[in-house]
Amino acid sequence: MSLAHGHDLIAIPGPSPVPARVLNAAHRASPDIYAEPLAQLNLQVMAQLKRLAGTSQHLAPYIGNGHAGWEAAAANLFDPGDAALVVTCGHFGRSWADMLQASGVAVERLDFGNLPADPQRLADRLAQDRQGRIRAVVLCQTDTASATSADIPGIRAAMGDHPALLVVDAIASLGCSPMRMDDWGVDVLISASQKGLMCLPGTAFVWFSDRAAARRRARVSPYWDWHARAGAEALWRFWGGTPPVQQIYALSEALTMILDEEGLEAVWSRHTRLARTVWAAVDAWSAGGTGIRLPVADPAARAASVTAVLMPRAEDLRAWVTRECGVTLGVGLGAPDPTAALRIAHMGHCNAAMVMGALGAVQAGLTALRIPHGGGALEAAAASIASSA
Repeated sequence: MSLAHGHDLIAIPGPSPVPARVLNAAHRASPDIYAEPLAQLNLQVMAQLKRLAGTSQHLAPYIGNGHAGWEAAAANLFDPGDAALVVTCGHFGRSWADMLQASGVAVERLDFGNLPADPQRLADRLAQDRQGRIRAVVLCQTDTASATSADIPGIRAAMGDHPALLVVDAIASLGCSPMRMDDWGVDVLISASQKGLMCLPGTAFVWFSDRAAARRRARVSPYWDWHARAGAEALWRFWGGTPPVQQIYALSEALTMILDEEGLEAVWSRHTRLARTVWAAVDAWSAGGTGIRLPVADPAARAASVTAVLMPRAEDLRAWVTRECGVTLGVGLGAPDPTAALRIAHMGHCNAAMVMGALGAVQAGLTALRIPHGGGALEAAAASIASSA
């Protein structure tokens, strides 16, 4: 008899759980898309999104997922043959590099495997580029697969006075970890709706600085042109056609929850505390050389939104907790052995009870499958929550 019947617990790094009130906000018939109320709501959402990113500069929204955000940024930044230095710290950094290369960009990879980037290595490489050929430095703030977290201010400092633009994927970090685009000198920021923003998949966002705006491509299609969207007056121009009406209502509700009700600093703190709760449990399971471990040793270099775990028989464990407990964990995407890795997400609409439920299901699965593990994990997780209150 399975105990999975009831409310599913989704602990994958996107799409993340959507609050009921956000779903309710989206659950409506479309109004007149040419009337003033929807146009004003859209402007409000654009202003909220700028607050979220920490910028007063430019924002272009697109109908699409995170990959569409990548495509939009590339379409506006690079002519064929332009050089980009892509800092890769996991599967998604490597995928982004592949996409850019397929788009005709001359990609150079500064690869760190599945570990965090070292700003000094970046500084050393840029110092060799005396002609300023590298047009942009590209990296993920959080690589969703490896669960690494990049030190964006450190990366910016490492770039020194090199003229390259700093292009950051914040798809798995925005709304979960600090992002101060203007203060940190980020030129292009990319994110999407389905993770920390607590909304349905389907919208992507590209924020860009005045410096990035000044570097106009020789040719960009009207649809991808971020100038047309960022400088729009009519509602349809923001979205290149019919707007995603229901998503606009959902975003308005979700961003109000993040920015005005909980508060952005509190949101960042909550994610950090939930991440530490997961780390405490994994540290306990790892005791005694069980083969269970966190691949990123330095807590400061771990993501606040998702934790990657190396674990024998992780694939069996994932199947067990889904079947028996109704808990869905993330696959070991990009791990050296994906069958021996999993990910536990703690992003967006997530609280301590949800994290403890996921950890409890993992504990039950480890026991049922007789996977060697250290004791006291749930106690360690509970103590972490109690001590950070």
